[in-house]
Amino acid sequence: MPDPSRDARSLRRVLVVANTTRDAACEIAHSFVKSLSAHGIVVRLLAAEAAELGLRPDGALVEVVPDDGSAAVHCELAVVIGGDGTILRAAEITHRSGTPLLGVNLGHVGFLAEAEPDDVEHTISAIVDRRWTTEERLTVDVTVLQGAEVVANTFALNEASVEKAARERMLELVVEIDGRPLSRWGADGVVCATPTGSTAYNFSAGGPVVWPVVEALLIVPLSAHALFARPMVVAPSSVIAVEVMSTNEGAGVLWCDGRRTVDLPPGARIEVRRGAPVPLVRLHDSPFTDRLVAKFGLSVEGWRGAAERRMRENGND
Repeated sequence: MPDPSRDARSLRRVLVVANTTRDAACEIAHSFVKSLSAHGIVVRLLAAEAAELGLRPDGALVEVVPDDGSAAVHCELAVVIGGDGTILRAAEITHRSGTPLLGVNLGHVGFLAEAEPDDVEHTISAIVDRRWTTEERLTVDVTVLQGAEVVANTFALNEASVEKAARERMLELVVEIDGRPLSRWGADGVVCATPTGSTAYNFSAGGPVVWPVVEALLIVPLSAHALFARPMVVAPSSVIAVEVMSTNEGAGVLWCDGRRTVDLPPGARIEVRRGAPVPLVRLHDSPFTDRLVAKFGLSVEGWRGAAERRMRENGND
């Protein structure tokens, strides 16, 4: 006899995650559910979001699941409707399964998103026809220790930042690279970022913009009182450690992607190392340079590139 569970597993599935606090995101989510299910693709929704969208399980084509690490299992991709914050939330859900993320941007900048709201029909068509590729983005695994005890394990797609918990006090920190001490800083904190996160907190803190295809880890001190307090780029195989000195009068706090926090008492040690990659869906072949220009509104007036030079040479100036 046929195995019903095998047939269910063979169906195409797409997880839809939306910022349901925004009307536009809810409208677009409804469009994805309607169009994808009409093409025989199972749409999976998180229980809380399904309730906010007014959607219920519908036969075999709409599934409602708990918001946990198994929500994206057996899904070919996750469509994320919102800004970069929503994509970072979705990355928490898909991290265990390795499901690719396709962002539909409703935020201000949306560096992690691939599609814009006016591209919805094109995006749905690309999903149906499987006209998409993936680009793996480096992440970091973060371990917090107090003495020999592991206090917390987490990850970050953009950055892990160690920051002071009280505004009026600096943190005394020692930064270590690959088991060797680098420098001691009295600072507001330190950001350990990925290339993907180089346009996020790292950018605001004065760190370098790094193309996503570059494999590297970034370190940026925050308002450090030290002679040597420059942004640094280290090997992707490096292990970065930040120690909160036991002499600190105040505590610190670890932020990962601006979403998950761990309290850091004096004496805490934070280790940051390369983690499993997060695949982002690409629908277009546009280079990262074009993305920078578009997202930041950079002026390129007066540029005369190779295409224009060829036109001039052919007398089409």
